[in-house]
Amino acid sequence: MNSAVLGLLGLLDLEQLEDNLFRGTSPTEGWQRVFGGQVIGQALVAATRTVPADRPAHSMHCYFVRPGDPKVPIIYEVKRIRDGGSFTTRYVEAIQHGQTIFTFLASFHTDEPGLRHQPPMPVVPGPEDTAQEDLQAAFLQHMPAPIRAYFERERPIELRPVDYSRFLPGTQEARKPSFDIWIRSAGPLPDDQAIHRCVLGYASDMTLLDTSLAVHGRSVFDGGIQGASLDHAMWFHRPFRADEWLLYSQDSPFSGGARGLSRGNIFTRDGLHVATVAQEGLIRPINRTPS
Repeated sequence: MNSAVLGLLGLLDLEQLEDNLFRGTSPTEGWQRVFGGQVIGQALVAATRTVPADRPAHSMHCYFVRPGDPKVPIIYEVKRIRDGGSFTTRYVEAIQHGQTIFTFLASFHTDEPGLRHQPPMPVVPGPEDTAQEDLQAAFLQHMPAPIRAYFERERPIELRPVDYSRFLPGTQEARKPSFDIWIRSAGPLPDDQAIHRCVLGYASDMTLLDTSLAVHGRSVFDGGIQGASLDHAMWFHRPFRADEWLLYSQDSPFSGGARGLSRGNIFTRDGLHVATVAQEGLIRPINRTPS
């Protein structure tokens, strides 16, 4: 198995300290703060471990309160808000240095039959048409060093944007506030559906900030933006596998006040809508004055 995937599964395998109390660690290589998707995934693991296995998570709502410190463990305290006949509610606080860095509220629901509808899946090239080998040959050598390093390093989540051209030098013009990207874990995952939801929760924090910046011709990679996730919401609609290709189709309806709002629909390759994401992020321009 890909060593980065093993590392991710290790991150999600929290240590239980006591009833409702868990401890997670962070990778320290090259990170000045904890990646938001990691805290999302770990908090969902902590909450899930207090809920019966036949009641999967269907929604979660999160706030990033303070930057996480990758050098010290994160303590996750779970509060059992409600255990109803068909719904279960859990509240989680992530704590470091005696302070709350992240809050998380999740709802779990027994599967029931009911009415169904969904949006159509966008018509885009498949992941094979955006293969990494072709990317390296056609684009990587022209990308700025930070972006090239991001796409070249081993990661637990494979990312294949439908259009890489937005990352090339000289292409920072205003674009439509939308972004389609294929994602999957870089190796096979256990069959436990809870693991797949936690891995997708981890991956869901990726690329959303850039979607809200595209319409302004900016990127989180250009060095002139202070970016951070502020809040994050996610809804799981049906079972899926996070180790199979999923299309993460994103758009941004609004930005203002140094904040950008982005949304994402996640589809299987055969067009099933399996999850929806919404996030507001900090996209504060950095004023650089000549010295």
